[in-house]
Order: sequence, then C-alpha cells, then structure tokens
Amino acid sequence: MTERWSRGRLRDGASAPVSGETVERLLALPGVAIEQILSGALDVPLDLRQDHDEWVVLLSGRASLVVAGADVALEAGDWLFLPAGVQHSVVSTAPGSSWLAVHVGAR
Repeated sequence: MTERWSRGRLRDGASAPVSGETVERLLALPGVAIEQILSGALDVPLDLRQDHDEWVVLLSGRASLVVAGADVALEAGDWLFLPAGVQHSVVSTAPGSSWLAVHVGAR
C-alpha cells in the first residue's frame, strides 16, 4: 500500500499538440501505470503491440483505430481493452482528443 496520497488534475484537450501525441504519466505503481494522452492530428498511423494489458478511455474527441484487423471508431466516453500482444494502430484522432490509459503489467 502507498503511504503517501497524491492529487492531480487532467489537462484539457485544448493543450494537445497540433500533431502527434503528448503522454503524461500520472501514476506508477508496481505493475500498473496510468497515463493521460493528448492527441493532435496524426501524420501517420501509430502501430502498437504492447507486452502488457491496456485499458483506455477516450475522454474527449474522436479516434479511428484498427484492432486485430477490425476497424474501431471511438467517441468521447468509449473505452477499449487491449490484451497484451494485440496488434493495434491508431489511424486518426481529432485534434484535442484526450485519453486516459491504464497499463497493467507494465514495467
């Protein structure tokens, strides 16, 4: 158990970069990491295959992904669970999109 508590505030989607992504680690504990991701327009798709599970929720904006060959459209409030090893690509994001990602088993 963590002996010290902490507090923070999520950044507004308006602080997202014009293009690409900014990732801020909010909390790291043994085996768990929580991040906020702010997305601008993507110049090229982001291809990912992680060695840990990830649960992600789109807080604001829109995104198009390909997960294990399936097209997935996300809007604010939609969440997605990505088991370790699943190939996925973030194809496009609306500028100012904000995500919350929980990585389980992350190092």
